[in-house]
Amino acid sequence: MSRYAAHEDCEEYTVAGLSAPVEILIDTHGVPHLYATCEDDLFLAQGFDAARDRLFQLDLWRRRGLGLLAEAFGESFTARDRAARLFLYRGELDAEWRAYGPGTARVAAAFTAGVNAYVDLCERRPDLLPPEFHAVGHRPGRWRPEDVALIRSHGLFGNVEQEVARAVTLRDFGPEVEDLRRVREPARALRVPEGLDPADIPDDVLAVYRLATAPVDFAAPGTPSPRIRPEGSNNWVVAPGRTATGRPLLANDPHRSISLPSLRRLVHLSAPGLDAIGAGEPALPGLSVGHNGHLAFGLTIFAIDQEDLYVYETHPEDPDRYLHNDGWEPMRVIRERVPVAGADPVDVELRFTRHGPVVHRDHHRHRAFAVRAAWLEPGMAPYLGGLNLLRARTTDDFLDALDRWGAPGENMVWATADGTIGLRPVGRVPVRPNWDGLLPVPGDGRYEWDGTHPADALPTVIDPPEERLASANEMNLPDDFPHDRCTVGFDWDHRYRYERIAEVLGDTKGITVEDCLRLQADTVNSAARRILATVADRLGDRGDGGGRNGGDTHPGLRSAVALLHAWDADERTDSAAAALYQIWQRRHLRPALLRHALAPLVPPARLPDALARLLVDEELGVDVRTDLALLDTLAEDTLADADTDADSVGPAVLDRVLIDSLTAAWAETRALLGDDPARWRWGSLHHAAPAHPLSPLLGDRLSVPRLPRRERGGSGDTVLNTSYDSEFRQQEGASFRIVVDVGAWDRSRVVNAPGQSGRPDSPHWDDLYDTWAQDGSFPLHYSRASVEAHTRTRVVLAPPGNQAGRASKVHR
Repeated sequence: MSRYAAHEDCEEYTVAGLSAPVEILIDTHGVPHLYATCEDDLFLAQGFDAARDRLFQLDLWRRRGLGLLAEAFGESFTARDRAARLFLYRGELDAEWRAYGPGTARVAAAFTAGVNAYVDLCERRPDLLPPEFHAVGHRPGRWRPEDVALIRSHGLFGNVEQEVARAVTLRDFGPEVEDLRRVREPARALRVPEGLDPADIPDDVLAVYRLATAPVDFAAPGTPSPRIRPEGSNNWVVAPGRTATGRPLLANDPHRSISLPSLRRLVHLSAPGLDAIGAGEPALPGLSVGHNGHLAFGLTIFAIDQEDLYVYETHPEDPDRYLHNDGWEPMRVIRERVPVAGADPVDVELRFTRHGPVVHRDHHRHRAFAVRAAWLEPGMAPYLGGLNLLRARTTDDFLDALDRWGAPGENMVWATADGTIGLRPVGRVPVRPNWDGLLPVPGDGRYEWDGTHPADALPTVIDPPEERLASANEMNLPDDFPHDRCTVGFDWDHRYRYERIAEVLGDTKGITVEDCLRLQADTVNSAARRILATVADRLGDRGDGGGRNGGDTHPGLRSAVALLHAWDADERTDSAAAALYQIWQRRHLRPALLRHALAPLVPPARLPDALARLLVDEELGVDVRTDLALLDTLAEDTLADADTDADSVGPAVLDRVLIDSLTAAWAETRALLGDDPARWRWGSLHHAAPAHPLSPLLGDRLSVPRLPRRERGGSGDTVLNTSYDSEFRQQEGASFRIVVDVGAWDRSRVVNAPGQSGRPDSPHWDDLYDTWAQDGSFPLHYSRASVEAHTRTRVVLAPPGNQAGRASKVHR
């Protein structure tokens, strides 16, 4: 009689390197639960299982990070491969492994051995290869243990983008225009570092940096866009006194690119002394969000400035030497060979200064530019520090583990089974003794880091009187934080997602898992409420279609005003007002406000260029704080000049901006959605349709080039963060969401879209897509009994010579 249930599929593999069999129970939603007798076997099995389900994704991640894309996809990727190699970790490996604490090197060796074991199996059984390899015609490469530490470019960085954007805006238009481009928190005047000439900064100074750090784009492999707006997240924890069960709750929905397959993969890792479940990046061992049966943990980006652009004067006769202190210092030059599919290898030169990789050289002006990045130092491989969290059983254990977290900067929340909740920002903050990091600096020795601030320089909050904690990428340092002594950073997201979370949680008692799931899907736009409240009186004057400048001279104005007045600021998919508001605020109101603000700051001939500098796509960093500040100023002018008929300030300006922008928005919405506003739906415009990364390369040769269109509510300003591109397609947001019922672990809920698998031929390729699109979830099974009751596929990995392992698939 079979030892497997009749409804299960069974797979058995012989895997070299194991000391004993490992059992993998895959539940009905595609979540693998790995059970091993020791940690070495557990992490080897995690690597094997990740490759079994996500091999093409893993191979693309490795090729992107190591600079081996051209080997598979041809010579158009050689420049990108060179860029990636500039941003590899190139320090001592012993120092690197020591920085993470004991055991990390061993875990990396086991994990990569598991990946390679599946690659070996595919060499013997090409039918096991994912279909992408057959379509493109290359084979997966093998991993070295150090690859998980050498590759750094997958982290969430980008502060240097802000430095350069500030510098070129100062160069072209001056500080007042830069103040319109980006809000700095806390408020801080820009001071150009002594010795820096913004005119030295070329527009394309970060082209190589972008090639190294941007996701692979097969449509345009050599021209990545700036990444101005960092991808974000929401998280919160609720103490036992505020929940329905008397147990803590933890919620987390990290916001990243909406991709196919998902960036994250759920996994359950169980061995003696370790029993953790949650999500991590498939190419890394362990996980970064979830729980371990003792405490739960989650993260959001905490915007530490971990990058600086250094500007060097180079020797007029030798551009490989740069001025530092009182002498000319040679660049370190490394020569490497990039393999190219179907062509001869390409030899490349990589240059480094004492501060970091050289990303641009201007021989005419005798200038060179290098990026110094804290994440290129030992112990800073993104998320690898999360391995230390898996074994923490108490708050003290957890805080000790966080001391080793290097990058990226994160707000870590946690909740223990005994009822403790807490929040602590983590990540290494460079010490800049004599500047604030807002602009590039000369590399001549005047601006040097002096190590990093101690971990306890960042505040820790445990069991606050409000009995709740939350973060959403806002500037959440306390009012008395010493920003001059510890310059964490000044580039944060707005507070409106956080404020909505705080509003909903409020002083509510009896909070449940279901309440947290609803809040993760909340589409109320708090920023929209602020904007509409600011202009309510002026719009109200137009509600009857009459009044000054109203009526028939502005078709649709009365209807537009009525629609927005009646709106509750909830950007549901079926909301007509949400569609009108998004088109108005993003495409008409904001340009009108900026055009008015720029008029006295730049000559008329330069106004279009200045406006283009400030108007970026939604997914790149529209900052609603600027819109609100400009509206507030105009509203204050309106009150101050209520008795004047002046046409340059006060009522006339505000009226003209509101009337003209709203009239134009009404016309555009009609053009997009039809003449009948009763039939308008925000979801008819705003949608998700994630595409396979190879779709630009292979098109219809892929079985699933793009998933079906699904309506999406919200926007980039709502808790359900669904920022979108010019075609209203969602680009970022939470493909993964989790709510942990701390202590009653089987009551936790989760979703991971579009599915757990990265194989188009798997039933778990897109089986969660509709659940996610409808803001649904499924149970995160943890106890062995719950896992067994919901197992769909049983996989046995066995060492060679063990009769339980037979590289076969058995259908029961």
